[in-house]
Amino acid sequence: MIGGTSWYSTAMYYEQINKGVARKVGGLASAPLAIESLNLAEVAPLQLAGEWAKVAAILVGAARRLEQAGAEGLIICSNTGHKVAAEVEAAVAVPLIHMGDVVGDRLAADGVRRAGFLGTRFTMDEPFVRERIERRGVALASPPPATAAEIDRIIFEELARGQVTRNSQRRLKTCLTEMAQARQQAVVLACTELVLLVDAGANVLPVYDTTALHAKAAVEWITR
Repeated sequence: MIGGTSWYSTAMYYEQINKGVARKVGGLASAPLAIESLNLAEVAPLQLAGEWAKVAAILVGAARRLEQAGAEGLIICSNTGHKVAAEVEAAVAVPLIHMGDVVGDRLAADGVRRAGFLGTRFTMDEPFVRERIERRGVALASPPPATAAEIDRIIFEELARGQVTRNSQRRLKTCLTEMAQARQQAVVLACTELVLLVDAGANVLPVYDTTALHAKAAVEWITR
């Protein structure tokens, strides 16, 4: 697991993967995991400054250390971190379970053809996750620019610090309602922390939580 972006989402991954393995295998089973926890205070400013070569170098270093420690597969515990997934894949011999493939396969299997798409501005605006989903026949729609900017602010200024406010919960609920009115079939929470604001099981639209889907894919891979 390449995590720490933020550690709150990494903790969710760790819990969900271990619980998933325990359910599937039974007994005292848990997941054999190695974690390289990055420092978001180092990574986030580089992302915001567009220093993606430096971000890639950090994640590549993490991936190589995990491989050397005996990891047989990798996940990046961040949608935004997948912007440098190609560099990570090229640097190691072990497979990377890509967020976009996991989410795209689930949407396609469920027959979703139109979905709202929420995340950081990098994830919403750029193709590194959405392209893999869209190639499975799913059209993704991001919110209007002002709403997208507010969601990006909430992620970096609140959720990455573990802060969940009523105002942000209401803002996201309004966004989901607007997407339902625009006749989207579902909403993809394409930021691992966004689920902190949403009750994924009680909304106007089906909610696809990328953290849960990615963690489940890791469980399937570990127990294959």
